[in-house]
Amino acid sequence: MIKFFRKIRQKLLSENKFKKYLIYAIGEIILVVIGILIALSINNWNQKRIQKLEEQTIVKNIHIEYLQNKTRVKIKIKEAELCEAALRQLMKMIGKDEDYIKKQNVDSLLFYALDPPIFRPSENTISGLIQSGRLELLQNQELVDLIYDWGRTMKALTDRTTRFTAKLDNEIWPYLSKRYSFKDMDAYGPLNWKEKSNLKVNKLQIFKEIEFENNTDEFLYWIADNKNLLLELDLLIDKILMETQYD
Repeated sequence: MIKFFRKIRQKLLSENKFKKYLIYAIGEIILVVIGILIALSINNWNQKRIQKLEEQTIVKNIHIEYLQNKTRVKIKIKEAELCEAALRQLMKMIGKDEDYIKKQNVDSLLFYALDPPIFRPSENTISGLIQSGRLELLQNQELVDLIYDWGRTMKALTDRTTRFTAKLDNEIWPYLSKRYSFKDMDAYGPLNWKEKSNLKVNKLQIFKEIEFENNTDEFLYWIADNKNLLLELDLLIDKILMETQYD
C-alpha cells in the first residue's frame, strides 16, 4: 500500500500536480499512523491475554497450595489442643499429694505437653510472586489483601514459635534432664520404649517445685496463643480458597 502511494506521489510530482501530491502524502502518513496504532493495539491485547492466562495459572496454583495448607493447619490445631490439654492437666497436679499424682499418666502428659506443633505451610507460589515482584498480576484486591494478612499472621506465629522453641531447648529440657527420665516419656513417641528407665529418680519431685509450675504456666500461655494464631490462619485459608475458586 505504501509503495502504491509512493508511485502516485512520484507521478504527481513529475506532472507538477503539487496539491494532489500533498493530499496523497498526507494520506500515506495517515495510513502509516493507523498501521502503527493497529499494531500497538494488537500487541497490547496480546500482552493482556498472556497476563490473564498467567494470572489464572497463579490463582489455580494458590488454590491447590492452600488446599494442602488447610489439611496441615487442621492437624496442627489438633496437636495444639492436645498439648494444651496436657499442660492444663499438669497444672492441676502441681502441689497435689503423690497418691493423686500417681493415678495420672505423667509420662504421657509430659510427652504431649512438651511436643508443641510447628506449622510449616506450603508458600511456594506466594513467595515466588512477592520475590519476583509479580504480585500486581493479581487483579483481585481482596485476594492480595488476604495474602498480606496471611504473611503478617504467619510472621507472628513463626516469631513466637522460634522464641519458645529456644526456651524449650535452653531451659525446660535442661531442667527436666536432671529431674525426669526422658526414656519414660519417649515410650509415647517414635522410640516406643517398652520398659521404663532402670535408674531410680523421684520423678514426682517436679510437682513440688515453683520452677516447674512457672515453666508449665508460661508454656501453656504460649500454646494457647499459638492455637489462636493457627485458628486465624485456618479462617484466612478459607477466605483465600473462596477467592481462588476456579472451574
